[in-house]
Amino acid sequence: MFEDRIPTDVWVMAHVRRCSAEGVPVTVARKGEAKGGLLLLKLNQLELGCRVLSQQRDLDGKMGWLAAFKGGLVPEAEADAYIARAVARDPDLWVVEVEDRDGKHPFEGKVF
Repeated sequence: MFEDRIPTDVWVMAHVRRCSAEGVPVTVARKGEAKGGLLLLKLNQLELGCRVLSQQRDLDGKMGWLAAFKGGLVPEAEADAYIARAVARDPDLWVVEVEDRDGKHPFEGKVF
């Protein structure tokens, strides 16, 4: 169906390298399926809390993000528990954490 997509491992590591070059703290907290695993993104806004975004594709294959917790900030422990439950359901998931007080992240796609 989407055979021409870039493998997840290459795509994630390219973004991690770009973040490093720009001085944005980023960590690959969990490596999932190298070729087709989806990504959970933990946006750590430090003392403000965390947001969690799940990578989603629409019917046309365009990538976007589904916000957990109705897009709101939650304590880091709550975000980590959500991520642990998601990984238990889908062991192919990748988990990337980005620290940014403003909640920006380097990945393309609309948040819905």
